[in-house]
Amino acid sequence: MSSYTILGLMSGTSMDGLDISHVNFKIKDNGKIEFTVNQCKTYPYSKYTLNKLRRSKNLNTEEILVLDKELGLIFAQKVNEFLSKNKIEKNSIDAIASHGHTIHHQPQNGFTQQIGCGDTIAFKTGIKVINDFRQKDVIAGGQGAPLVPIGDKLLFGDTAEAYLNIGGFTNICIPRKKTIAFDICPGNLPLNEIVNKIGLEYDKDGELARSGEINSEILERLNSLDYYSREKHKSLGTEWLEDKFTPLLHSIKKEEDKLRTIVEHIAIQVSKIVVQHKIKSLFITGGGAFNSFLIGQIDKNIEAKIILPPATIIDFKEALVFAFLGMRFLRNEINCLSIVTGASKDTIGGVLHLP
Repeated sequence: MSSYTILGLMSGTSMDGLDISHVNFKIKDNGKIEFTVNQCKTYPYSKYTLNKLRRSKNLNTEEILVLDKELGLIFAQKVNEFLSKNKIEKNSIDAIASHGHTIHHQPQNGFTQQIGCGDTIAFKTGIKVINDFRQKDVIAGGQGAPLVPIGDKLLFGDTAEAYLNIGGFTNICIPRKKTIAFDICPGNLPLNEIVNKIGLEYDKDGELARSGEINSEILERLNSLDYYSREKHKSLGTEWLEDKFTPLLHSIKKEEDKLRTIVEHIAIQVSKIVVQHKIKSLFITGGGAFNSFLIGQIDKNIEAKIILPPATIIDFKEALVFAFLGMRFLRNEINCLSIVTGASKDTIGGVLHLP
């Protein structure tokens, strides 16, 4: 039996903050994997950092390089704080596996970019770091996404027929004989952007959306976007959201009506996939799992049983899975599946940074 202790770091497009998970993995002689999430915490970003991340796509090259180092330093500081608070010895950690923060995702143009300098994290923490998990898959002709399906399949594979994550975007993994996984549609990102403008962090339980009315004309236009007619090997980025999705909402005057229309759109797109693939049970994670109105709208449209795991898994599954990808990197094992990304071959994604 082999064992590994990894810190998983995740900074998602919904910009809730930096998620850190302290995870132990045990690989038994028969290949079975067991894991324990010991401690986990989300560190919100300061308003200064949040504002820079929100406008990161519009920064020039020099500003992006500066932000890359700034974010790496923030990650390192939070890791050191996390370890100190939980009395975890640094020499007990085999590696930090950091997703970084995506600011550009254009696989059709051959690149994806996650910032949060790995060398800075390694130097400031004294722990080896694995990051840049998506790049090799894009080089191999893939989308560089989704990366979580291998974790869904090997860590949670017996729990449900399909795994839905509602983060900044909404993605699904269906781990059958041939695993299917892709981004379905937007998730929390457009919802949070709307309520941020009226001084709220998020729409708690979807109450504002619940009070709004659906704009049927805009809903139809959203559902008719070209992305939804593509069959497989597809992923979404903030560029698509800003260019194709958000402009359609501008004609809706009331914020609650925008929210209600987006919630209905998400529910429709998710239900289409569930029905199409005859899914009987759906395991839901990500911040959207706490949006009871959104989950209720999805539930209305499907016959599948909805499974909501403990809050730790809902909130920190992606950080857990990136810890898992980091462990597989250390073991020289495939951590990115070409069958879901469309790459020419399976790859071992990641770049190692020594302290």
